[in-house]
Amino acid sequence: MKEFRFKIFIIVAAVALSIFLLYPTYQNYEDEKFIQETISSVRDSIKAANPGIDEEYLNEIISIKEDSLRLSDPSFREAADKRVKLGLDLQGGMYLVMEVNTAKLLERIAREPDEEFLQLLAEAEEESRVSEENVVSILANKLSAAGISLSRYFGSIRQDEAEIIDNLEEQEADAVTRAIEIISNRVNQYGVSEPSIQQQGSRRIVVELPGIAREEEAKRLLQGRALLEFKLVKDPQFTFPVMVKVDEVLANLFSGDSTSSTDSLAADSLSQEQQEENFKKDHPFFYYAQVNQQSGVADAFVRENNMAMVKNFLRRPEVQKVVPDNCEFVFAANPIDSQDPVKYFKLYCLTKKPELTGGVIVDAQANIDQTTTAPIVTMQMNAEGARDWARITGSNVKKRCAIVLDGLVYTAPVINGKIPNGNSQIEGMKDLDEAKLLEIVLKAGALPAPVDIIEERTVGPSLGQDSINQGLNSTMIGFFLVAIFMIVYYRKAGGVADFALLFTIIFIMGILAGFQATLTLPGIAGIILTIGMAVDANVLIFERIREELSTGKTVKAAIEGGYAHSYSAIFDSNITTFFTAIILYQFGSGPIQGFALTLMIGILSSLFGALIITRVLFDVMASKGYKINVG
Repeated sequence: MKEFRFKIFIIVAAVALSIFLLYPTYQNYEDEKFIQETISSVRDSIKAANPGIDEEYLNEIISIKEDSLRLSDPSFREAADKRVKLGLDLQGGMYLVMEVNTAKLLERIAREPDEEFLQLLAEAEEESRVSEENVVSILANKLSAAGISLSRYFGSIRQDEAEIIDNLEEQEADAVTRAIEIISNRVNQYGVSEPSIQQQGSRRIVVELPGIAREEEAKRLLQGRALLEFKLVKDPQFTFPVMVKVDEVLANLFSGDSTSSTDSLAADSLSQEQQEENFKKDHPFFYYAQVNQQSGVADAFVRENNMAMVKNFLRRPEVQKVVPDNCEFVFAANPIDSQDPVKYFKLYCLTKKPELTGGVIVDAQANIDQTTTAPIVTMQMNAEGARDWARITGSNVKKRCAIVLDGLVYTAPVINGKIPNGNSQIEGMKDLDEAKLLEIVLKAGALPAPVDIIEERTVGPSLGQDSINQGLNSTMIGFFLVAIFMIVYYRKAGGVADFALLFTIIFIMGILAGFQATLTLPGIAGIILTIGMAVDANVLIFERIREELSTGKTVKAAIEGGYAHSYSAIFDSNITTFFTAIILYQFGSGPIQGFALTLMIGILSSLFGALIITRVLFDVMASKGYKINVG
């Protein structure tokens, strides 16, 4: 047994690691079961106490209760993040293919487009739908064929055709990038878990939204234009009293009265942990949203893992009653720059009504300040925006103005003086990459190209559950049929192969969980295919062992010979299949990638099972003198 200890250790370690990686999936299943049972009980109790309660109001209460339950234990979120992810076809949701209408972009930026230009643009747009060529190239060719210079509508007369085309193609690609940025922001704000947003071709965007229940609302959200707003940050003299009222309301809700829990105890007689617990009870808002009153601003700092809790606080009807109608609390889009490994996000109190919207932004550019070498973003407004911006900045000097995109604050600089010409400069980015990201965000506020939905599929949750059940049933049936065949045909050796096959499936699921891959219905098909392929190697080995035994060799010699003579055939077949799976994954999309991924993982797992696990079992059995029957 000593010579097998290392291999046995490797096998045990692999099995233990797979079970460890799969445990969050089991834990998440139990958590969801507990949450749904609790929510159902709460719903029934509320209905029993208030038979005439409005269904919409009841759903709002249940939603708040469900959020509170999920936030009450951090392990719920940790298990959900580490579980085996389910694809759209298993979880239910929406699948959308959206196309950025870049022809509208060219129409908007063209100088004095006439009827001939519009006709050629329409023809170019129509041809681009059935061609891989972009609209800019097709339009340039049509204008050239008609004897019209491209500089008549774009660029300047000093630029040559190639330079103008390059600029237009860059703007066309940038429009798609901005559309993806907008869609990503909106999907994240909408609260979709595990969305998939990918560019397909030059103009199309594939969006998968698992778990979406209100399809029309989601479509309106995705197709709507990005909302860029300029809002003033409320002064600390206004903000802090509002926060105090919010804190008092939450303290009363959680404690049942406004009496401090430290009234009856001397503060110095309590341990630090007790004081912290009492502070959490007496000041729940300030416990999660920390404010430095000495800083001169009333921005709160919230840990990343507490953001959902604070949002839940601010959603409560009791809290909304004490927050003035002319203000709102908005989180920053990015964490603050800090050496602390824990990420903190700022929470701003802003005026609810924007001073200016992003429709006035006509251009934004990321650059390096020549005097300070710091990254900056310059932005240009149209004439109407420039007038309004001059008025706003002139009357709010030394105040802060937040730039808000889709309900998230990207920056909140201090207005140092009146800006009369519509040119503004944003500072404070840590590097040029962040400045370029802000450039895209600012441009996204005035997205020139509409986004059209050209394909839509909806998978209901019940259909998704049916797919899960059918997939599991298919896997179990496939496993048992293969297992029975192996036992009947190869007797004891077949039982060893089945034992290794069981671990192969555990390895596949463990690897999927470890890499946080998404399991789809084609992925389940890949697992089923792997079950058949896993025993294929064993069949080759067993046949070779049978031949070796027929020549009169000992069991141990037959095993060594059987494995040695089978390696070439096993590796040839599995390597070619593995390369095919790589090609499918590289050039496929969606379901094809899901199938290819599980197939690749399955091939590696099956090789480990056939060449390591079964070999160790046979060697141990041979060393113990057990008779090995290969049929």
